[in-house]
Amino acid sequence: MNSLGNALGIYISVPFCRSKCTYCNFASGVFPSSYMGQYVDRVIEDLRAAAAWDLTMPRLVDSIYLGGGTPSLLPPELLKALFSSIREQFQVSDAAEITVECAPGQLADDALAAMLDCGVNRISFGVQSFIDQEAKASGRLHTRAIALEDIRRVQQVGVQRINADLIAGLPHQTAASWSESLAVLVNSGVDHASVYMLEVDDDSRLGREVLNGGARYFAPAIPSDDAIADMYVEAVDVLAQHGLEQYEISNFARGGAASLHNKRYWLRKPYLGLGVDAHSMLHSATGEPVRFAATDDLESYLAAPGWDERRILSLQEELEEAWFLGLRLCDGVSLRELECEFGMDVAEGSRLIVKELIGDGLLEMRGDRILLTSRGRMLSNNVFERFLSLGEVVV
Repeated sequence: MNSLGNALGIYISVPFCRSKCTYCNFASGVFPSSYMGQYVDRVIEDLRAAAAWDLTMPRLVDSIYLGGGTPSLLPPELLKALFSSIREQFQVSDAAEITVECAPGQLADDALAAMLDCGVNRISFGVQSFIDQEAKASGRLHTRAIALEDIRRVQQVGVQRINADLIAGLPHQTAASWSESLAVLVNSGVDHASVYMLEVDDDSRLGREVLNGGARYFAPAIPSDDAIADMYVEAVDVLAQHGLEQYEISNFARGGAASLHNKRYWLRKPYLGLGVDAHSMLHSATGEPVRFAATDDLESYLAAPGWDERRILSLQEELEEAWFLGLRLCDGVSLRELECEFGMDVAEGSRLIVKELIGDGLLEMRGDRILLTSRGRMLSNNVFERFLSLGEVVV
């Protein structure tokens, strides 16, 4: 087991936003600020309860991630209360990666100072586009100038680990405007980028509008699927040319700047999730992986904090996860490691699917490792679906 398995990652969901992006289907929204104190109290209550569980949970924490929503909207005293509680219940490594998601233009000086006091050493900005028209059409409240100024502010106070998100496929986006956004990103000095292809989810406002054939939220101005695919391919090439190497389907980093916390998810290492719609993966006393999550409704969470019933994964579910999570990484999946973990007979059933997908040009083999091809990354959901049929071949 690698070092990620000897320590714990902690994720805290903070669902508060100043505006709801048109494409967003996350459990976040515009809620009264009066809820913030109550919410943090509830999260701290869950944190203390989790520390006393009978599940196998490392006491050493080497990654903390506040996501959302917009965690930077929390008042400084609430940010400090969260981090203080984590350190009371767990041992936080001196070298821990501590990330907070921020929306450009929504990071006050006192909030930034509080983050530094709490040991935050990585900030992720939800930029989505450096083109003002595209950001505005999607419900973002910032401009390019605001986003770049926030990146500069954070760099000036000593936070060098900075991520910027971009989305390919926003309304009004063109090949030229996408190239411009990429150019601004690589010149900003960030050491990490996340690039997502727009997925029009039926539960988002934009998704419902597209589904109904309407024109609100600039739905007709969404680029075609082929145009979005071309943007993604360009991003992979441009970012690599400027030292941001792809290490996961949507993530790119300079040397040593890959997200430690997010790698936990793809490598199936233990993490504890707290707050609305937060998910966890720990192990039982006998070693079985256990997954559970909190409600995705804020009112319900405030009324009754905690998690849904724990679910122990079957051997088939574990193997499926090993494939569709591991293949997200550019390093892919090791057949030898699968055989060591699951046994040769069980892993052998995967080879039939792997052989078929290699023939389709979606997977390739390098040594004992299986990786997505460039085409496979574009059609990754199709690949992952094939591994969800392992129950039909695993005896």
